[in-house]
Amino acid sequence: MHCKRLFAAFLAGLAMFSALASMTAFGADWKILPGHVPQDLSQVQATGRVAPAHLMRLAIGVPLRDPAGLDDFLAQIYDPASPNYRKYLTPEEFAARFGPTEQDYEAVKQFARANGLTILETHGNRLVLDVAGPAAAVEKALHINLRTYQHPTEARMFFAPDAEPSVAADLPVADFQGLSDFSKPHPKFTKSTVARESNGQAAGGTAKLKKVDRARAGSKDGTAPDGSGAYFGDDFRNAYVPGTTLTGSNQMVGLLEFDGYYASDIAAYASAAGGGRTNIVIQPVLLDGFDGTPTTGANSGNSEVSLDIEQTMAMAPGLAKIMVFEGGPNGLQNDILNAMVANSAVKSLACCWGWSGPSTTTDNIFKQMAAQGQSFFNASGDSDAFTVGANSTNGVDNPNTQNAPSSSPYITQVGGTTLTVNGAGAAYASETVWNWGGGSGSSGGVSSYYTIPSWQTGISMTTNRGSTVQRNIPDVALTADNVFDYDSNGSPDVLGGTSCATPLWAGFIALVNQQAASLGQSPAGFINPAIYAIGKGQNAGYTYAACFHDTTTGNNFWSGSRSQYAAVTGYDLCTGWGTPKGASLINALAGTSGGLGAFPQALPVISGFVGGPFTPNPAALQLTNASASAIKWSLVSTSAWIHVTATNGTLASHAATNLVVSLAAAANSLKAGTYSTSLVLSNQTQKLVQRLAVTLQVNQALSVSPAQGFTAVGPVGGPFAPNSQRFVLANGSGGAQSWKLMTTPTWLVISATNGSVAAGGQTNVTVSLSSTAKTLKSAVYSANLIFTNASGLIAVAPFTLSVGQPLVANGGFETGNFTSWTQSGNLAYTFVTSGNSLYVHSGVYGAELGPSSSPGYLSQTLTTVSGQAYVLSLWLRNGSGDTPNWFQVQWNGTTLFDQHNITTAGWTNLQFVVSATSASSVLQLGFQDDPDFLGLDDISLKATTTTAVKAKAGRNTDFQLVGSTRPNAVYQVQYKTNLSQPDWINFGTPVTASAGSLMLTHTNALQTSPQRFYRLLELP
Repeated sequence: MHCKRLFAAFLAGLAMFSALASMTAFGADWKILPGHVPQDLSQVQATGRVAPAHLMRLAIGVPLRDPAGLDDFLAQIYDPASPNYRKYLTPEEFAARFGPTEQDYEAVKQFARANGLTILETHGNRLVLDVAGPAAAVEKALHINLRTYQHPTEARMFFAPDAEPSVAADLPVADFQGLSDFSKPHPKFTKSTVARESNGQAAGGTAKLKKVDRARAGSKDGTAPDGSGAYFGDDFRNAYVPGTTLTGSNQMVGLLEFDGYYASDIAAYASAAGGGRTNIVIQPVLLDGFDGTPTTGANSGNSEVSLDIEQTMAMAPGLAKIMVFEGGPNGLQNDILNAMVANSAVKSLACCWGWSGPSTTTDNIFKQMAAQGQSFFNASGDSDAFTVGANSTNGVDNPNTQNAPSSSPYITQVGGTTLTVNGAGAAYASETVWNWGGGSGSSGGVSSYYTIPSWQTGISMTTNRGSTVQRNIPDVALTADNVFDYDSNGSPDVLGGTSCATPLWAGFIALVNQQAASLGQSPAGFINPAIYAIGKGQNAGYTYAACFHDTTTGNNFWSGSRSQYAAVTGYDLCTGWGTPKGASLINALAGTSGGLGAFPQALPVISGFVGGPFTPNPAALQLTNASASAIKWSLVSTSAWIHVTATNGTLASHAATNLVVSLAAAANSLKAGTYSTSLVLSNQTQKLVQRLAVTLQVNQALSVSPAQGFTAVGPVGGPFAPNSQRFVLANGSGGAQSWKLMTTPTWLVISATNGSVAAGGQTNVTVSLSSTAKTLKSAVYSANLIFTNASGLIAVAPFTLSVGQPLVANGGFETGNFTSWTQSGNLAYTFVTSGNSLYVHSGVYGAELGPSSSPGYLSQTLTTVSGQAYVLSLWLRNGSGDTPNWFQVQWNGTTLFDQHNITTAGWTNLQFVVSATSASSVLQLGFQDDPDFLGLDDISLKATTTTAVKAKAGRNTDFQLVGSTRPNAVYQVQYKTNLSQPDWINFGTPVTASAGSLMLTHTNALQTSPQRFYRLLELP
């Protein structure tokens, strides 16, 4: 064996020497093209050779004729100071000026034919040549061996060359696609799923439960048709482009895809979302032999395709067309990209797939898109922070990670946020970085392949930990969490990922391009130079704060990157510059009215009391002429409460004039409210318009604080807490203000119902519960106290009285999440589920609790009455009985229940009688289940009374029981035969008391036991 090993080593060394000698013989007449051999190839053993007759399809990349000239041209057309600004090229002009020469393209064709390869397709820009041929011919042409291997991380075989291809040094070839299938394109989204029990049996005959992490989405105020609270349709427009009338009319969006879609899914979404979306034409463009049939199974990408289409139409409901460029699972990305660049009328493009890269040819196609005025948005990824280095396990430029083209500086990289809005389908409230933990979150980081582009320089990278010499990712962001779609032929899904955010940006740019077209301006094209100029304060008319929602909370940390990167003020490597802020960013990217500019784009909000005064008043407005000729302008629309010092004029080339905008006398007569209008300026020379928003906030002279009344709780008959509240009426005006109070319910008493407040003064009003409150039956009572004055409504203060009701908020988890609960400890495998009867005791939702190795906790601080007794009730389920497991109940730090390794049990009701020692009490539930899940539902706390129970022996062996009760309350009699017994036994069924005492007889009680101990329990 030892000799055999030496001989084998000798042969291997001889083979290596021969290969080196052969390459040396090539000398300067040959060139090696790097980047085609998977980096993981050294970790696996070849299992065989690709069959010589196996048909292979390749996309040969051909280099540009003048790459330096193209870079200079791109710098000019995206420089507002350049005379070539936004003077884009047609595909024909690009090919003639920068594409490979016809001679170079013909040389590559001759190379293919001479080596037994068939030309399948040529392209007008000459950047790609599609060929096909047997593996043996490919091996000979490129001086490689195509071998087969077992994939190191996937359950499949793959093929790859064992060396980098080499061709004649003078052959104009940049790269090849199709030499390996080690990396297959993958979509950039994550499904929000719940745990499901398998119907199958394991080898030992025991049913297994597969744990699946679920999306921990933030706000549940979306309007999804399934009631999940996920974001859908106009939710995105309400949050990011409120009030706009732009819909993407006459615009087209193109989507890059590696799978098909079900037309019925798109139709269902469009119909449910409305807004004219059913009129959008969805046009598939089939490439690389794909027939458009969606794939099925675990690796299907049809969900990605449906999501992309639906998110695009969500933001732009009036699009003329969405073109879906489909290459199928075996498609070549450069073929798809080249089809997109050939359709230059489609100005907004998006990609939510990752593949192996980088690639010179791919970048050249991206540059052509920019030269033609096409915007291309790419999902940065869903694996949290990219780790440093091209060879790192999550490196953005590692070919094995399939992260390309997430670091390319020639397109716009899109990160993800978790959005919160003000109420269902309402306005934007806040955002944080999308990060579900465990390596699922908004990807960002530093490229090891691309140097920093010029437009990204000049940004301080101290706090965001970015690079000043390499490309930083991403550029912008949008919603990537809690997003609804229809996919997989009728399946409603809730998804997360930068795949959600990217088509939203494509739809947003369609709105920008619609406005640009209405102004006679060119499309936005490659937006990075413009958005970085805004972010760095280099755009005089548009501030960063006006154009972007700056995401400053959250991070994309994960186990492989525990400190990079965090969201910071301004640019960061989680969400870039942030998310679009409606009309301001649209105006900044669409351009102004034929050179006529107005600054600022939106005047400051003007505010004051009814009758005035108002501030700021007046405000300055500057008109500028950026064109090479004079402009006649006029003010064609305003409002009766606005006055402008001039309404028309002429501006010389590159001149400016100042206007003063002030409030007219009519403003002093306005009632309290918010008034909005627009100053509409017309460029009479070109008949173009520009709108400037003006908002006037007219406030009541009297203010009432606090804005809310109290929420009182307590048992039937009281006591209730809180019992009273003081309101302060303050007068901010210069004159006395009278007031009165309307609609007082009988269960409230008011210290005063009308009066007058002196100028600059204040008065107090106390609202308390009346004696009537103690006579109310069990229910929740609501009322509004309405404060008014001569000008109308001042304030509405809502009051609530909860009599004998459960005090636990969201005790049945019917919000669909853990709203009102505080989560701590181990949060893994802990979520609210629906539609699964195993974990829902009643209603629609229930909780699945399954943290492994360490416990998790749910807690809630409850409003209670000191000295009051309560019944705490909850339902617990342990369906499998697998161990280890644990469940604990604590009340104000005192353990009421603590059990390990609970056996199999269906839904079981746990009840505890507890007492409160203050106005607030803490309920905490602890849990752990390593192999399975515990079910939890219907948690309630209800006030009860301490009851006296008298028991006396009647005739023979009967016991007669007399208890003190409250009318209409429900009671259960329980007994023990020994006080050391752990559980009480129910006697009979619950009964409703009709008076102040309850009498029951336990017949023949002493026949079965010599003693009995009784208690009377008031039920919730």
